[in-house]
Amino acid sequence: MTPFTLAIFLSAFLLFQVQPIIARYILPAFGGSPAVWTACMMFFQVALLCGYLYAHLLARYLPSRRQPLLHLSLLALSFLLLPIGPPDAWTPTVSGEPALQILALLAVSVGIPFVLISASAPLLQHWFSGVHPGKSPFRLYALSNLGSLVALLSYPTLFEPQFTIDTQSNTWSVLYVVLAVVCVLCGLAVAKTQPSEAAGPQSGGPAARPVSALDRVLWVALAACGSTILLAMTNHICQDVAVVPFLWILPLSLYLISFIICFDKDAWYQRPIWITLLVAVLGPMLHLMFLEYTAESVSLIYQVAVFSLALFACCMVCHGELARRRSAVPHLTTFYLYVALGGALGGVFVNLVAPVIFAGFWELHVALAGTFILAGVCIGIDNKIFGTARSRTAFASAWSVAAVALVVALVMQTETVNEDSIYHSRGFFGVMHVYETDADNADHERNLYHGKIQHGRQLFQQRKQGWPGSYYGIKSGIGVTLLSHPRRQATDPAERGLNIGAVGLGVGTISTYGTALDSIRYYEINPQVEDIAREYFSYLSRGKAATEVVLGDARVSLEREFLESGSNEFDVLIVDAFSGDSIPVHLLTEEAFELYAKHLRSDGILALHITNLYVDLKDIVRGAAYRMGMDAVWIEDYAENWYEDDNDWILIGNNPAFLRSRRIQSMQTEWPSAQPRQIRWTDDFSNLFQVLDWE
Repeated sequence: MTPFTLAIFLSAFLLFQVQPIIARYILPAFGGSPAVWTACMMFFQVALLCGYLYAHLLARYLPSRRQPLLHLSLLALSFLLLPIGPPDAWTPTVSGEPALQILALLAVSVGIPFVLISASAPLLQHWFSGVHPGKSPFRLYALSNLGSLVALLSYPTLFEPQFTIDTQSNTWSVLYVVLAVVCVLCGLAVAKTQPSEAAGPQSGGPAARPVSALDRVLWVALAACGSTILLAMTNHICQDVAVVPFLWILPLSLYLISFIICFDKDAWYQRPIWITLLVAVLGPMLHLMFLEYTAESVSLIYQVAVFSLALFACCMVCHGELARRRSAVPHLTTFYLYVALGGALGGVFVNLVAPVIFAGFWELHVALAGTFILAGVCIGIDNKIFGTARSRTAFASAWSVAAVALVVALVMQTETVNEDSIYHSRGFFGVMHVYETDADNADHERNLYHGKIQHGRQLFQQRKQGWPGSYYGIKSGIGVTLLSHPRRQATDPAERGLNIGAVGLGVGTISTYGTALDSIRYYEINPQVEDIAREYFSYLSRGKAATEVVLGDARVSLEREFLESGSNEFDVLIVDAFSGDSIPVHLLTEEAFELYAKHLRSDGILALHITNLYVDLKDIVRGAAYRMGMDAVWIEDYAENWYEDDNDWILIGNNPAFLRSRRIQSMQTEWPSAQPRQIRWTDDFSNLFQVLDWE
């Protein structure tokens, strides 16, 4: 059994280790959006389906003793594609659909090796059942999930902090070759089996119960529901914190643990316990979803706990019922094929269908309702529970009423979010809303929200339209910088203009500070944001400065500009590019700060907006400034006007005339410690736990 055990474990390990590795490669190119991970997950689920289909066809139509020869030959040919990783010259196009670009890139960089590895679990179990006909292969499925879990947990704790992304790729490629060698040993075991045994379980042995249409429907539906809730929960968690491997891996680990428990031993899934937990967790989950778009603050630890518990309960029910209805060994590859189909459909629904048919992240609502309804169906058709038709009817009636109540509550939550919204849309980079209040009186205003976080506000009474609101008031760090920069006091009026760069457009509030002598270049990754800023707000059209908007990820654009034309020589470079409340980590690494410094004049100011509910970025920014030999000033502004919001800005640079001026000294906030904590984020490593505020 040793070769089979090792091959199953190693294939699962590689299968789930490659996912964060490749996602880390491409995440920065798409602005650190949470949708990058879910798009990657969709690709991997579809590739898994292709692998399971390949294994099913091999097991069904090719004699068992010939199967290893074909599979091992393909593994050997795939060595030509190693090491894994995107092509060196690859960059995303601004005009292309991001999700489709990600799918194409993954297909080229890792598609074939991933399909071959994904086929290993069902194929090796099929070979095992031929070599050891008296032993159940389903415990090997639990071992496969254990290997996947080890891969996920070891990535953020061992591989990511210790090795560069290129080293991770090379290590994975070496282990891929090792897997092929172990598969050779498994193939030899199959070759040594007597022809009557090697024919495989599908051509001999006791007759198995035929697979019914209901079986197939439930296999797909249960797997799809589990996949949907995994991706939807991951989207929600990442949208409010950061798109980092840990927050990808936590939900996926819970998902896999539920598979391990349910398929290791039937006794682990006790339906009364897990159904009760599912019902119990729906209350806190609904409460949290109602609070998401209110001003009420909720601790991060409470949110993660509720989301995680709800995810685990839903997955235990889906996968527990899936394990109860799994096929007999003769139909093993058929069962895995339908399970993979369900997982792929869940990924396609979240990534391709939901953004088209929903204006918000409503696929989570669909998954919660779907899990509850499927649980009722599985109980209702279980002949071991109900002795009479009357008891079955009573259960069906009660469960249907509860399901309707749940659906109504979920629909009400979606309607609450859209209330007062004059514009809402969903794209690859998230959900955008424009809210309008008091349109008929002096307090008329509009607000842009990305998810539940406000990203800009404008007053629309004629004399107030030029007032900077939200996080950009005149006493904010950026307001003080743009009003009091030393160049504003130049003796020659012609020299008072500022060359300003802004990473993140929002509603264009920065333009209100521009003069006719200024130039402002915005870097914005989401084309929707520019459309909204021009159609629903007037800062850009009213601004006096020469303004342009560069679409695409800011780092990619700044690097390209530096290579093509040299430094932009910005007097002020503003970094304010949150996605919801999620921080784009790649904009806060050492490499990013080095790039910003290249685009500043020698006395230029780098202004970073660090206002956040759950993440404290002060030490990261301050430490990066000191390592570059620059001063850093923290300005914490408690808004005095109703149209402004409390905000935190850090100003860094080599400009003592400004940073040590009386104006700045009077407004700066004292650092919490004499020296910043030693937190250093690079493109290869970032530790979110160092900066999280769990309260």
